[in-house]
Amino acid sequence: MTTPDDDAPKPACPICGKPVVPAHKPFCSKRCADVDLQRWLGGHYAIPGREDDALGRDDGSHEE
Repeated sequence: MTTPDDDAPKPACPICGKPVVPAHKPFCSKRCADVDLQRWLGGHYAIPGREDDALGRDDGSHEE
């Protein structure tokens, strides 16, 4: 007999795609967690910002 949880999609590790291990959630292992941390620290996940002149700060004005 199956339960409704059996049909639910299993979460996958965002780094390698293997099944998630509760001890390292949302990753499958400490290695994948460390890979993700290194990507954050290395700036791979950086969100590009706007240039200062696009904010109107070069001429002393303030954008609101």
